[in-house]
Amino acid sequence: MDLLLYIAAIALLVLAIAHSYLGERYILIRLFKRDNLPKLFGSDNFTKRTLRFAWHLTSIAWLGLAGILVVLTLPTIEPKLILLIISATFVIHFIAALFGSKGKHLSWILFALITLCTALTAIHYF
Repeated sequence: MDLLLYIAAIALLVLAIAHSYLGERYILIRLFKRDNLPKLFGSDNFTKRTLRFAWHLTSIAWLGLAGILVVLTLPTIEPKLILLIISATFVIHFIAALFGSKGKHLSWILFALITLCTALTAIHYF
C-alpha cells in the first residue's frame, strides 16, 4: 500500500510543477497582457499579483499534501511531522501572500496564524 502513496505523492509533485510552470507560461502571462483586468487600489497591479500568488499557492499546497502522503508511509505516523509539514506549507503561503500583495491581501494574516498554531503545536507535541 505504501507504493500507492508514493505514486500519489509523485503525481502531486509532477502536478504542482506542471501547474505552476504551464499556468505561468500559458495562462497568467497572456491574461496579464489584457487591459480590462479589474483595477483595485488604483491599478490592475493588485489583481495581477493576487492572481499570480493564488495560482502558485495551489501548487505549494499540493507539495505539502505530497509530503504528508510520504509521512503516512512511515512505520509509525508521527503527528508532529505532519504538523511541521503543514506549518512549512503555510509559512510559504504567508510569505507569498504578504510580499506578493505588498500586504494588501489580508490572507497573509490567516496564513501566519495557521503557521504559528501548527508550529507551536508541533513544538509542544508530547
